[in-house]
Amino acid sequence: MTQKLIDEHRKAGGEKKKTMIANLLELQKENPEKYNDETIQVIAVSLLLAGTDTSSNSVEWAMTLLLNNPQVLKKAAAEIDAHVGSERLIQESDMSNLPYLHCMLNEVFRLYPGGPLLVPHQSREKVSLGGYEIPQGTMLLVNAYHIHRDPSLWDEPTKFKPERFEGNAELAKRMITFGMGRRRCPGEGLAIREGGLILGMFVQCFDWERIGEEFIDLTEGSGLTLPKAVPLDAMYRPRHAMMKVLSSLSTKYSLG
Repeated sequence: MTQKLIDEHRKAGGEKKKTMIANLLELQKENPEKYNDETIQVIAVSLLLAGTDTSSNSVEWAMTLLLNNPQVLKKAAAEIDAHVGSERLIQESDMSNLPYLHCMLNEVFRLYPGGPLLVPHQSREKVSLGGYEIPQGTMLLVNAYHIHRDPSLWDEPTKFKPERFEGNAELAKRMITFGMGRRRCPGEGLAIREGGLILGMFVQCFDWERIGEEFIDLTEGSGLTLPKAVPLDAMYRPRHAMMKVLSSLSTKYSLG
């Protein structure tokens, strides 16, 4: 499957829009041994696998937190109604006009980062850091989950409070959900746009409720991508104001 994508890009040459595979094929011309087809396949599959599980988990945590905090859900819906309306679906171009949605997403990434221990790193040589001698070849795991809940860095660290990020760009710099520096996650931009659009559509198109009066369980499951121990179970129904848009989409895709 991945090789087919590579072959299609190679056949299209410069006619295809620039993509990651197209850029890697350009590098292959300069260094065919380093950027061979197998290497390109590994990079493509790694990015796909790394982004699938983490993104779905993030959206599930986001909806869980919103359902446990209905006042946040109501505020997010009001922002989308005001800036997007009910005549069309939210689009990527709308994101810059939805600051509260961004705050919400930041708060989800803070409390439940897709990779709580980030990606393992290894020291290439012996270094001294903070009074510690770190031998060459030492594997480093950064506990982003703990850092994001450190009471010396965050006010009410375990509370879901998107408002903490409103007008506070400096606070957002403490976030290390996607790592830092040259080795930060290359899929960060995609994850933020994808997560924002999915979450925005859920809020725009549907009314959500918990199954019962009890808060939804926030127990974390086992795994490197921080899944929920108990999958989210909730009730939803189409928002009345969005029925026209949803009906047109249903007709469009049912007719194929």
